[in-house]
Amino acid sequence: MYLALRELRFARARFGLMGGVIALISVLVVLLSGLSSGLVNDGVSGLKNMKVTAFAFNEGTKTDNAFSRSVVDQGQADAWADQPGVAAVSLMGSTIVNGTAGDDDTQVDLSLFGVEPDSFVSPEIGEGRDAQAPDEVVISPTGLDEGMQIGDVVTLDRIGTELTVVGVTAEQATFGHVTIGFLPLQTWQYIASGQAEPGAPTEERIAAVGFDTASTVAILAEDGAELDFAAGDAAADTVTSTLRESFDASPGYTAETLTLQMIQVFLYAICALVVGAFFTVWTIQRTHEIAVLRAVGASTGYLLRDGLAQAVIILVLSTVVGVALGLGLGAVMPAAAPFALEPAPIAVATALTIGLGLIGAALAIIRISRVDPLSALGGQR
Repeated sequence: MYLALRELRFARARFGLMGGVIALISVLVVLLSGLSSGLVNDGVSGLKNMKVTAFAFNEGTKTDNAFSRSVVDQGQADAWADQPGVAAVSLMGSTIVNGTAGDDDTQVDLSLFGVEPDSFVSPEIGEGRDAQAPDEVVISPTGLDEGMQIGDVVTLDRIGTELTVVGVTAEQATFGHVTIGFLPLQTWQYIASGQAEPGAPTEERIAAVGFDTASTVAILAEDGAELDFAAGDAAADTVTSTLRESFDASPGYTAETLTLQMIQVFLYAICALVVGAFFTVWTIQRTHEIAVLRAVGASTGYLLRDGLAQAVIILVLSTVVGVALGLGLGAVMPAAAPFALEPAPIAVATALTIGLGLIGAALAIIRISRVDPLSALGGQR
């Protein structure tokens, strides 16, 4: 460590420049981690917060946008309910609509989720109350940012159906970057039937339509049970996705996450290459000094540990500075940006930046072991 610290002080400009590059990479890694988490929350937070084990879609449904393509019925739900290990099932509908809300006719978009009131797919209420009547809807807190509030009447475009906001979910609930509106399943079926009339839905109007299908069967497994998806799908003519797999059915989810993950991978690779290149050049510049140290008795292990100590000091300090700057920038991100500072992804990204940078440095420093102490003789030193 003595030699490492002396060299850090002697060549502080070069090491400072290297540290600045690593810090900038760390800033980008933190921002990308926050954007990735934010996009996931904005795309599928409504699904993430559900106490659901899996979703069953109609057989043959393409999985990239299954919630809008699938059509299932009560018979398929009953078939799943009879499967071993299933605690409960519930039909759920999903449709994205446009409308206006409030006295000023604020334009809003809603992803309507039709759920059975008081079922395991019903959201936890943070303000107001759950939707029970046919003309009631519960919105995500993101809806408040868009201008809606409890008591507002949302009028759906083209059909004129009116829904009254009676509650707000405890946590963010969005799907495909659109605020979710949870309403009774029968009301959703009434709207999805294409026969909805202007005005508030009533039980009489809903009964007259007689539309009884939904988008998916939500499945809740018993504690500790492992469901046989193949057997359930064979019995119900469905194709089943776990809750995590169902995220891919959100519009744009796969493309967005893969794009950001690819950028992150390239950043990690760049970090390793940049650090490795720096220490390769640094080691070449120190060849004579290293040879002299070898000639006077310094072991190869000592020199390797000394070189790695330099890399660790630079990587840790620079990454900490970069992460702090990234967190600061993330804290002042505009509300319009889907950005979420979550400890776990940022911790993983920080560890990868340091770890991969250290690997790059280690590969470069290995050349120290090939320095011949005899090269110190006959030289300028």
